[in-house]
Amino acid sequence: MRAAMVMGLLAAGLGMAVASVAPAAAQAIKGGRPTTATSVGEGSKLQESNEWTVGLAGGLLEGTNIRFAAEMAKVLDDRPNLRVLPMVTYGALGNIEDLLYLKGVDITITSADVLDEFARNGTLANIKNRIRYICSFYINEMHVYVRPEIKTLEDLAGKKVSFNTPGSAANLTGGIIFDRLHINAEKVFINNSIALEKMRTGEIAGVVHVTGAPTDLFAKFKPEPGFHFLPVPYTRALQDYYVPTALTSLDYPNLLQPGQSIETVGVPQVLAVYNWPPESERYRRVARFVEYFFKRFDQFRQPPFHPKWNEINLASTVPGWTRFRAADELLAEIAPAEGDRAVKQQFDEWIKVRAAKTGQRISDEDAMALFKQFRGWMKRDGSQPAP
Repeated sequence: MRAAMVMGLLAAGLGMAVASVAPAAAQAIKGGRPTTATSVGEGSKLQESNEWTVGLAGGLLEGTNIRFAAEMAKVLDDRPNLRVLPMVTYGALGNIEDLLYLKGVDITITSADVLDEFARNGTLANIKNRIRYICSFYINEMHVYVRPEIKTLEDLAGKKVSFNTPGSAANLTGGIIFDRLHINAEKVFINNSIALEKMRTGEIAGVVHVTGAPTDLFAKFKPEPGFHFLPVPYTRALQDYYVPTALTSLDYPNLLQPGQSIETVGVPQVLAVYNWPPESERYRRVARFVEYFFKRFDQFRQPPFHPKWNEINLASTVPGWTRFRAADELLAEIAPAEGDRAVKQQFDEWIKVRAAKTGQRISDEDAMALFKQFRGWMKRDGSQPAP
């Protein structure tokens, strides 16, 4: 009898629920048909929500790219004229595949070395003609964090080292750099948050993580006696896409002593898009994103946004990549002198930050020579020849 009473109450509740919805929706429920926005008279809202929305593939939650994606969504939001949806994804390699195959992904953040890797492996046909870039982004530093008994990179030969999950920047850039430096580690691919815990038991000798410093993975990691970062040398084998940089106590005061720095290498990130034909709806949608991004770019350089926004020069080029047409047209409106001033400003900022981190200053003569190299690197393969 109690069961019958419960069934009666449920039936009464269901009847009240059906009676309380809009007539068109109630009719759809009674008829056994799924309720859609169009069926209940919300077709215009459906069109408005999708017409100028772009999907932005960021990266893993513990990485820097997803924070940049979220900050772009905040600054560029202008609904219904533009809406940016940041997405948590698997990282640099996976983001390119998502850009090619996953519905709703219009833009992604990836690494500068990714196209060459796909071209070398032959896994994605004609990849350099299918992908374009909007601008070169900030530098992602390579973090190599190891157990006490590991003193050099060479000590990792034959040892288990985590390169994060498949498709991540650690998987891509970390693997390339280890191969070029001839470090034959036993690569394992698990989430580096889990890998750090496995380091405590000695199951894993170290982790490779490639992301913008500081990253929460290490900034919030409780120091373990003897655990430390390894330096990564900047050799001739790394001079195509990679740049020398450092991890410092300003980045990780919990893991490094005051004033301490660890030399490492970094890889520029790239804001990438699919090479849509100019007459297509997807091209127009991304072109609107580019317009908003360029016009509001100065807002990113102010707190509370990530300090690495100050590393970005919209006019800089990426070796081996072709710029998205809409971005190229907008940049053409900027006078060359303005572009040169932007490059010099970016270089001066880099010198200042590096001096603060390392405590080492260079002479004016060395700075000028380095600026010429820096300027040439920024313009390599671009429309303007380096001087």
